[in-house]
Amino acid sequence: MTAQLLSTSEGQTLILTLSNPEFRNALGPEMYAAGVEALSVAENNREVRSVIITGDNGLFSAGGNLQRLQNNRQLPPEHQAQSIEGLHSWIEAIRTFPKPVIAAVEGPAAGAGFSLALACDLIVAARNSVFVMAYSSIALSPDGGGSWSLSRVMPRQLATELLMGGERIGAERLHALGVVNRLTEPGQALGAAVAWAEQLNARAPNALASVKELLSEADGSSLNAQLARERDHFVKNLHHANAGIGIGAFLNKQTPRYE
Repeated sequence: MTAQLLSTSEGQTLILTLSNPEFRNALGPEMYAAGVEALSVAENNREVRSVIITGDNGLFSAGGNLQRLQNNRQLPPEHQAQSIEGLHSWIEAIRTFPKPVIAAVEGPAAGAGFSLALACDLIVAARNSVFVMAYSSIALSPDGGGSWSLSRVMPRQLATELLMGGERIGAERLHALGVVNRLTEPGQALGAAVAWAEQLNARAPNALASVKELLSEADGSSLNAQLARERDHFVKNLHHANAGIGIGAFLNKQTPRYE
């Protein structure tokens, strides 16, 4: 059975499921391309307000397919470089996607699977799920933006421990560090993610898109530059129809229904 990215919908939420049962949902070029395409279509679909990325059969992803990587060693280096570019295109698509993307994690999130979860805006994880950057255990270095993400969400020493030592870290510790947003009991991560997505879906899409863009631009930006961006986004959103809906509903003690 080949690796594939399954696509289903729950209300206004698109659910993308990593499915590669033979290799514990290991990632591959087919998934990367499908992920980029799915987000491209969803971006222009007003009926989609959020996206969830999860794994099939009670586990998130074991990361890269080691058999495929071993075979790639016999091919020109450009072949593996092209494959990684496919993964990186998906990571960039998630980061720039103007709607919330939630990772719903059960079981292991290893290697590129961990990087994929970190690329999402929010992470819901089962208490017994485990995250690991095991690249160094097989004499490799990280991809998928793992080093970029970890260096921004935790102390350098801990990021170094995870990347150099290939140490496993549980969802509960990541929750304590603020990396995992919400913990669930085993088997309930997807349900909790869907419920959270429904809450986000009820908010103004343009405002959420501004929040995501501002957070993305804040890292490495000067305060002065960020203040200018916040001003521009605020003015743009104030003159959007949804601001009239939201302010009017608040003043009249009603529930807003955003466009």
